Amino acid sequence: MTGAAEQSPAPQHEVLVIGAGFSGIGTAVGLLCAGIDDFVILDEQDGAGGSWHANRYPGIAVDISAFSYSFSFAPHPSWSRAFPPGAELKDYAEQCVDRYGLRSRLRLNSRVLQARYDESMHLWQVDLADGTTLTGRFLVCATGWLTRPKTPHLEGLDTYTGHLVHTARWDAELDLHGRRVAVIGTGASAIQLVPEIAPQVKHLDVYQRTPTWVFPKPDVPVPAVVRRLFTTAPWTQRAVRLATDAVTEVSFVIAMIHYRRFPFLVHAGEALSRLYLRQQVRGDSELTAALTPAYRLGCKRPSFGKGYWRAFTRDNVDLHTTPIQRITPTGIATADGAEHPCDVLVLATGFHVLDNLPPFPLHGQGGRDLREFWRTERFQTYEGTSVKGYPNLWFIVGPYSFTGGSWFGMIDYQVTHLLRVITEARRRGATQATVRPEKHDASFHRALRRQPNTVFAHPSCRGTNSYYLDAHGDAPAVRPSSTYEAARRARQFDLDDYHYDRAATTPAPAPRPTGAHHATD
Repeated sequence: MTGAAEQSPAPQHEVLVIGAGFSGIGTAVGLLCAGIDDFVILDEQDGAGGSWHANRYPGIAVDISAFSYSFSFAPHPSWSRAFPPGAELKDYAEQCVDRYGLRSRLRLNSRVLQARYDESMHLWQVDLADGTTLTGRFLVCATGWLTRPKTPHLEGLDTYTGHLVHTARWDAELDLHGRRVAVIGTGASAIQLVPEIAPQVKHLDVYQRTPTWVFPKPDVPVPAVVRRLFTTAPWTQRAVRLATDAVTEVSFVIAMIHYRRFPFLVHAGEALSRLYLRQQVRGDSELTAALTPAYRLGCKRPSFGKGYWRAFTRDNVDLHTTPIQRITPTGIATADGAEHPCDVLVLATGFHVLDNLPPFPLHGQGGRDLREFWRTERFQTYEGTSVKGYPNLWFIVGPYSFTGGSWFGMIDYQVTHLLRVITEARRRGATQATVRPEKHDASFHRALRRQPNTVFAHPSCRGTNSYYLDAHGDAPAVRPSSTYEAARRARQFDLDDYHYDRAATTPAPAPRPTGAHHATD
């Protein structure tokens, strides 16, 4: 190991975790289980839960079974439904914070302005909006994807005089009863919002650019007797989780990642979605054609819907596929010359995803901004979590991290990865761990080699405005791997894929035994 000549004072914290959503909570629990207790969790919001704290629009709910959308080490036996509403996910996040004693480690209302790596002191400096700077030996970016709402570039939007709201910044005082409402967007948020508000409003106009593949949502209540069984015999809930994880892995992950090998999985999914559509719109061929995607299932994020397509059969709901020309002070003008008045304009236009990575300026070795690196040299990581030239840094949700299966499975294998490296650095008395460039590049090229076999390489994906794809035609939002392979690699990658250094005058950290992340009660 090499040493730095300058004196290297100890940082304020061993680990800085940015983000108090489920990614940050899972990271914090993993740190505690590894015996690392000198950390702080930063979040710009005033509560834990991430997207589930910020998003509160009508109808918001999880769109994957809650039995899979939860920590394996913290099962929640009291879900009210198979797909519970957002408020229950928010409560679950808060319960996890209290269950693992994280409340005192939260630093809320702390917006990160930038982070920069000090190469001489082997630590990260994080500047906050309140004017303070925190230092940490290691930095974990657990900010997730759905943090920065996307506002469409529409002429005249700033002249609109009605009530303008984005689904990600919902106005709790907004009353839609008896009003004319326009919704722009037909993604996951709109699929939940539209059937919820359609019975309330006087008239609802929905503006669609690209239709979405939608599947029936088996959103059944969880009977009290089942909840009691989950409490008294936790293995039963684990069995249900294994089943829901397997269904998700086969129907989405394997189908998308191994499209060339198993195209029938995608074709079967499309057939199921078309059948559901025909049942929902009751034989209206024109509406069926308008709502049927022209791209392969998987090019864009599919969703589970509960009454979404049926909402368009209501007398007070109209679907518009003609492009929006401009926003007027009182409504929307479309390219066919028609004008549609509305009292409330709802932007269900999603989030900046790849163009929000990282969500703040992040400067590594040589002062290079990670945004610049990724945009000029393509999104790339080592095993979906670390980046060459950016020591002591890991992403929970970064390029090539999420397989498309269990979000919590991703958190688990990403945390396993970073904990193995931090623990190894401590064992060696190192203050810096940097992924070796050749190992980083090999990981990136492995992802690129696999992409031609995925559904994202299908020609129909082009022009879908999918956040899975970037300007280079890559699909860095999805890791071309099964969840099980990703978890195995996190447990078994060679720790010497990182280079470990120690600043010359820095006291060695207390030795700790190596071990994979495994959280227990």
